Amino acid sequence: MAVSCYPKLFIVMQFMLLVFCMSSIRLHADDPPLSLDYYASSCPSVFDVVRREMECAVLSNPRNAAIIVRLHMHDCLVQGCDGSVLLDDTITLKGEKQAAQNQHSLKGFNIIDRIKNMVESECPNVVSCADILTIAARDAVILVGGPYWEVPVGRKDARTASLELANTNIPTAEEGLLSIISKFLYQGLSVTDMVALSGAHTIGMARCANFRSRIYGDFQTTSDGTPLSEAYLQDLRSTCPAIGQGGDDNVSALDYVTPNRFDNSYYQILLRGDGLLNSDQEMYSSVFGVETKMLVEMYAGDPFEFFKQFADSMVKMGNISNADSFATGEVRKNCRFINSLSRIE
Repeated sequence: MAVSCYPKLFIVMQFMLLVFCMSSIRLHADDPPLSLDYYASSCPSVFDVVRREMECAVLSNPRNAAIIVRLHMHDCLVQGCDGSVLLDDTITLKGEKQAAQNQHSLKGFNIIDRIKNMVESECPNVVSCADILTIAARDAVILVGGPYWEVPVGRKDARTASLELANTNIPTAEEGLLSIISKFLYQGLSVTDMVALSGAHTIGMARCANFRSRIYGDFQTTSDGTPLSEAYLQDLRSTCPAIGQGGDDNVSALDYVTPNRFDNSYYQILLRGDGLLNSDQEMYSSVFGVETKMLVEMYAGDPFEFFKQFADSMVKMGNISNADSFATGEVRKNCRFINSLSRIE
């Protein structure tokens, strides 16, 4: 009897979730005033400059691809894609870098600084840091084998940041499926977008602190129990000791099959029940994951469909905006500070 209640419970909870989100959405993945040719006359070389610098960054360390994609996503999920995540703390501004989901995971700021300096040398005071980060994320994916998509540009850089929203809006590694879905719906992103964008975990690393409870918890419950899976679990436990034994900053690849190649093996790992993060495995193993499970199965079996949807969802996420950024935003000279502080320094 208990099992038969799950579908009804799922429908009720999904309905409540949708009502909540539709009544509270403030940011939307709509069509802000962006265009593909925004810099056609003012800075026609910007895409080439970003691509060239990203090639150097990924060549020097393939992990930089995942680092830049994560930085872009964490920017867009907090008050829109406006470069607020790049701002350093000052006496008058509290940035987002110390948020719980950013503090130990976000890197790559020096890469964006370097790209910004190169762009400024060719086109002073023209290209926003928000646009540079968005273009760089697209190029990062391409450089490790992922899909291409056109990047609409014309974003402004925020003069504000929100530590509170960064702590609230960005999903955690231990978060349940329905809660994660609600955070994406809040941004105007669908369940399909959420599952596709999660595929960015086909590259990149995770800290032991974020997967310890998973590997000492229900990993063996969801895993298919093959010798490969058992060996993988033992390797993870050697990398990440039990709580109280240190190792919080030790890292492991989110996709242990092809950690530096953008492909669909991440979803195949979820089918085996071997997802590293609880939030990832929930998409396939949760009793509430009716729709997400079907999407995981589809992307695991069809890399072309995954690539297509990932590209579409990245554009949609990149279009998340709020009116304030366009009304009061700027083109920062230094991505780490609003312009008034940049001039002082």
